[in-house]
Amino acid sequence: MHYPQNLLLGATLVILSELMFATMGAMIKAASAGLPNEMIVFFRNLFGLAVVLPIVLRSGLGGIATQVPYLHLTRSLSGVGAMYCFFFSLSQLPLADAMLLKLTAPIFIPLIALVWLHEGFPVSVRWAVAIGFIGAGLILGPSGAVQWAALAGLAGGMLAALAKVTVRRLSATEPTSRIVFYFALIAALISAVPLAWSWQAPSGEEWLLLVALGPVATIGQLLLTRAYSLAPAGQIGPFTYVSIVFAGLLGWIFWNEVLSVRAVFGALCIFGAGLYRINN
Repeated sequence: MHYPQNLLLGATLVILSELMFATMGAMIKAASAGLPNEMIVFFRNLFGLAVVLPIVLRSGLGGIATQVPYLHLTRSLSGVGAMYCFFFSLSQLPLADAMLLKLTAPIFIPLIALVWLHEGFPVSVRWAVAIGFIGAGLILGPSGAVQWAALAGLAGGMLAALAKVTVRRLSATEPTSRIVFYFALIAALISAVPLAWSWQAPSGEEWLLLVALGPVATIGQLLLTRAYSLAPAGQIGPFTYVSIVFAGLLGWIFWNEVLSVRAVFGALCIFGAGLYRINN
C-alpha cells in the first residue's frame, strides 16, 4: 500500500531529479561546444561512479553482490546507448527539444513489453503510441543535421525505455544504490574505449563542467530510482514532464532558445501520449 506521504515524497523526488537532469542537459550542451561526445559520456560515467562507489561500499562487498548480473548488463548497455544518443542530440538541438525527445521513452515501453515480456497491446495503447510518434515526427525537423540529431534523440528514447523496463525488474530484488552502481561501473568501462581515438585536452572551464556532470546526473538517478520505489509510476510519472519547464528556462537564459510552434504541437502530442500511457 502506498500512503499519501509516500506519494508526496515520491512526487517531490521526481521533480528534484528532473531539475538535476535538466541541469545536466545544460552542462552537456555547454561542454559539447568544445569537446567530443565520447569524452563527455565517459567523464559523466567516471565521476558518477566516484559518487556512488562510497555509498555502496559502506556496507562492504556484500553491498554489490547480485544474483541477476544479466539484468544489470542489459540495463547498462541500453542506458549507455541512450546516453550517447541523448548527448549527441543535446549538442545539436535546442535544450527543450532534446529533453522532449528523451521523454518519448514511455511511448516505447509497451512495444518493449510486448516483444520482451509478451504483454498485451490493447487498441487504446496503440492509439497512445501512434499519437506519441506523431509528436516526435513534428520535432524531427525536415532535413540536415537537425534531422539526424532528432533521430538520435528518438533512438535514445527507445533505449531509455528498455533501461526503464529493466530497472523495474531489477527493483524487485536490488536496492537503488546497487542498480546505480552497476550502471555507473559498466557504463564507465564501455565509454572508456572510444577515448583511444577521441581524446583532447579540456580547458579549465570544461574540466569544471566534466567534474560536476557525474555527481549531478548520479544524484538525479538516485532520486528518481528512489521515487519509483515509493509510489506507483502511474501516480508520480507525470511529474517527469516538469523537466521541459526547467529545460525551457535554462535554454532561454543561456542560449536565448524558444520552442518553435511545430515543437510545441509535438510536445502536446508527446505529453498527451505519455501521460495516458503511464496512467493505463
